[in-house]
Amino acid sequence: MKYFKLSTNSKVNALGITLFQLELTIDCKWGKAGDLGGWVESENTKSGDARVSGDAWVSGDAQVYGNAWVSGDAWVSGGAQVSGDARVYGNARVSGDAQVSGDAWEKSPLQIQGTRHYINVCAKFKLRIGCKEFSFSYWKREFKSIGANQNYTQEEINEYELYIDLAIKIYGLGED
Repeated sequence: MKYFKLSTNSKVNALGITLFQLELTIDCKWGKAGDLGGWVESENTKSGDARVSGDAWVSGDAQVYGNAWVSGDAWVSGGAQVSGDARVYGNARVSGDAQVSGDAWEKSPLQIQGTRHYINVCAKFKLRIGCKEFSFSYWKREFKSIGANQNYTQEEINEYELYIDLAIKIYGLGED
């Protein structure tokens, strides 16, 4: 059963996109029928349109537009913006003034908590491990020496090699 609709409230965001405020149609975990939520470009579920589906919710002054999807049990709140080809799903939470946007090259976001540091794809073909940010190909060539210089154990170096390989498998190697 669908638990929300687009209200008659609308606004134009800074990019000139008309957004509509969500309104709950039934009592649910997100609030009571009639409560207002965040802002979305469309509730159309055709491919290529921003959408909210599953048990997901957008609240506060958060905005979802472009080809972005918020699905599963995800929640976008505060002043967050989800746009482009971004996908927020599962139990993900995007809040505050966070901005999540997806370019065509992104297949899915990648952030992993490793033994010592987070690893995340921070830009096109760029990987950040802890405070160090390099291209995928540089990491692939130099991960052993970087790990040794950071006093990683051999087990930790092997662990991070798997994460680097995963990023390359998902996104491709790119160029230096």
